[in-house]
Amino acid sequence: MVKATGVILAGGKSRRMGVDKAFLAVGCEAMIERVAIELAKVFDEVLISGGSADAGRKLGLKVLPDLIVGGGPLSGIHASLKGSSHEKCLFVACDMPFVNSSLARFMIEQSEGYDAVVPQHGIFYQPLFAVYSRGCIQTIEEFLASRKYKIADFYSHVRVNFISEKYLQAFADIDTMFFNVNTPVDLEKARGMAENNNESGAPVVKDPIPKDVCFIDPGSQAQNTKKPWPKRDSI
Repeated sequence: MVKATGVILAGGKSRRMGVDKAFLAVGCEAMIERVAIELAKVFDEVLISGGSADAGRKLGLKVLPDLIVGGGPLSGIHASLKGSSHEKCLFVACDMPFVNSSLARFMIEQSEGYDAVVPQHGIFYQPLFAVYSRGCIQTIEEFLASRKYKIADFYSHVRVNFISEKYLQAFADIDTMFFNVNTPVDLEKARGMAENNNESGAPVVKDPIPKDVCFIDPGSQAQNTKKPWPKRDSI
């Protein structure tokens, strides 16, 4: 086991889903359970950042509340770095059901000499599947105090190892690996992907999707040709 901490980011409001998406099933497990299973194969400590105490009880994991509220995932990263047992943490959003333990291990192995390790997929960063160390704490606290909550904005203030697609694709299809579930449409797509993969041979469990909620396309991300912006910065 790696002497580092795996952290599941689960503090989001799931507004576009309409219900708490962490325990919606993809394949035969809830999304958050799928992430926990993969992290437990690598790390000797697995924590949940944000989320409910009930989530912790169901998975048998400690839940860390935000210490500085209102900063979204950046607040969760901060609280987890302060509350974990290890210097370095790999953070994974709870709505990324196709992450795997091999890539998780690779990411933490690339952290020697760096404060952070961040995958780069095309022109986008993946800030919610990344390694952050306690060396980031002071900078994160400064950004939170200034109400600057975009994770990628603090990268220029710390030592970051950006991992390119060339290395990531050795572990899995990148588009599948970084697929995240925000809406009922995403959920159905993820379930189809899991079914096509025939992951376990067992029947695919499906939870009802709320039908009385109107979902809006979040729109395109702002881009800068000089500096890639994160693909997403919320759960």
